[in-house]
Amino acid sequence: MANPNPVPLHPVVAATTRRIQTRSAATRAAYVAQLHAAAQRKPGAERMGCANVAHAFAAMPETDKARATGIDKFKVVAQRGPNIGIVNAYNDMLSAHAPLQHYPDTIKTEARRLGATAQVAGGVPAMCDGVTQGTPGMELSLFSRDAIAMATAVSLSHDVFDAALMLGVCDKIVPGLLIGALHFGHLPTVFVPAGPMTSGLPNNEKAKVREMAAQGLVGRAELLEAESAAYHGPGTCTFYGTANSNQMLLEAMGLHVPGTAFINPGNAVREELTREAVRTVLGQAGQGGDAASSASHAQAARNTAAACPPIGLVVDERSIVNAMVALLATGGSTNHLIHWVAVARAAGIVIDWDDFSALSDVVPLLARVYPNGSADVNQFQAAGGPGFVICELMDGGFMHADVLTVRSGGLREFSRIPAASEGRLQWRDAGPSGDLAVLRPVSQPFSASGGLKLLQGNVGRSVIKVSAVPEDRHVIEAPCRVFDSQEALHQAFTAGELNRDVVCVVRWQGPQANGMPELHKLTPPLAVLQGKGFKVALVTDGRMSGASGKVPAAIHVSPEAAAGGALAKVRDGDVIRLDATAETLQVLVPPAEWDARPLATLPEALRAANAIGMGRELFTAMRRNALTAEEGACAWL
Repeated sequence: MANPNPVPLHPVVAATTRRIQTRSAATRAAYVAQLHAAAQRKPGAERMGCANVAHAFAAMPETDKARATGIDKFKVVAQRGPNIGIVNAYNDMLSAHAPLQHYPDTIKTEARRLGATAQVAGGVPAMCDGVTQGTPGMELSLFSRDAIAMATAVSLSHDVFDAALMLGVCDKIVPGLLIGALHFGHLPTVFVPAGPMTSGLPNNEKAKVREMAAQGLVGRAELLEAESAAYHGPGTCTFYGTANSNQMLLEAMGLHVPGTAFINPGNAVREELTREAVRTVLGQAGQGGDAASSASHAQAARNTAAACPPIGLVVDERSIVNAMVALLATGGSTNHLIHWVAVARAAGIVIDWDDFSALSDVVPLLARVYPNGSADVNQFQAAGGPGFVICELMDGGFMHADVLTVRSGGLREFSRIPAASEGRLQWRDAGPSGDLAVLRPVSQPFSASGGLKLLQGNVGRSVIKVSAVPEDRHVIEAPCRVFDSQEALHQAFTAGELNRDVVCVVRWQGPQANGMPELHKLTPPLAVLQGKGFKVALVTDGRMSGASGKVPAAIHVSPEAAAGGALAKVRDGDVIRLDATAETLQVLVPPAEWDARPLATLPEALRAANAIGMGRELFTAMRRNALTAEEGACAWL
């Protein structure tokens, strides 16, 4: 329930926002000017050449065509209505996106009812990291985000749309769609998810079977049975990884229909929420049911641009800070310390890891969801979900409440939970936590600080997710073993060479070296070593899955080794101290010796192998041009 007397904005949140606004002043002003210039143009159907318009709407049913063009030879519509562009990340390889197959039909039907039209502007690729994890295909994963952004731009470049709906859920897909949409920032835009799969084998039980398999205690049949029991149906995976963190951040930015994120596919309210997305982007939120004719909605539909703000104005510095706060308060995915830097850049906003670090020091940890706890996202939703978190953070002074959202009621609408009654949506306040083991109020957090930390030292800057790491593992000091690939680490583990206190350094895993794959396959062997009582940590310029948990891991080391980063100086036997409490990562070598030590170079055979097969040749330019992880690993700047 909302606090009737919310406290003022926390001074660190306010100061961080001001710092971002100052840093971004010139780029943000240029972005907004471009947005306003695009918004001043006439609608595409009135502005473009007749041949262009004819091509755009040739395949439409005649009634839709008349409504989209305003030229009605059959006299069935009064005048032109808005046309919604649908960008769809559907495929049935990705369980989270399989439900999106029929969304366009639902959207078109609802648009017609409201006096509008809708077209699938284009499809974007959507790869499943769960399928490609530990394979060469994973080296396409990070840059698929930028490919998705470009595909979104190609889709919307038809330039005949008055609004847009983005259909997507998972890891790189939402950031890619958002980056692409922000390059068409003059359009009102709403994101439309599909929700998580229902709960299967608990995530911690699945992890135990993986650790047993890593030790050879169970075979392939037993492991596949456990994995299939965990990943068993349509919807997102149920752990709080990158995909589900995406959904939390979109709620915190006000880009969804409120409360949409974690409603399961097939739930009675799910389809009505998709219809509400159409109503929202057309500025007719809450106009459900069948009683009203399309004629009564036509004028409201034509006023969509005034009713639903353009996405480029919704996503401002305050909105970005709200997303960062929500990520920290829920112990979300480390991948967003890369992705949301890129998202912000697309809106002319410049953020860095210092901003995340400053916020993390004061934002309380309110959620315990696997891998930060034993609950899954369905239990998170049942306990209050995003609505509870957003209400607590607003009332606690940690989020900007005075922001634009896709709804007229602002961010406060996103502190509520949806339900369907007699075919109409209704929202209720999230209320108190339904399970204090999963969600806690600001007054009683799991931790006084956020779940992510910035580490700095003589190897560069890196990040660590501490919310899932036992407190007695926040400081690790041990001799290191250096590996040039994750396969080499697996081989050493299998050979019994790592049964000791050890910091495993895996280099040549950054954006320029091989596309910065996730190294989630390293979690089971390292967890086994930690379970034996050894002090173990990972240091890498690569990424870890948002599902990675209890092993301390300093990741995204920047600059990366292949770009001349100091990680390339590390040698077998060097003692490394990872101190999440002091927020340092240090190779304990005398400074003079460290300064004089030469950089290792990426072996040419490995560089060549990273560039061949599984389509990696097509991503050569992206690897060559990628910025650092802290700069969003962008290949388009």
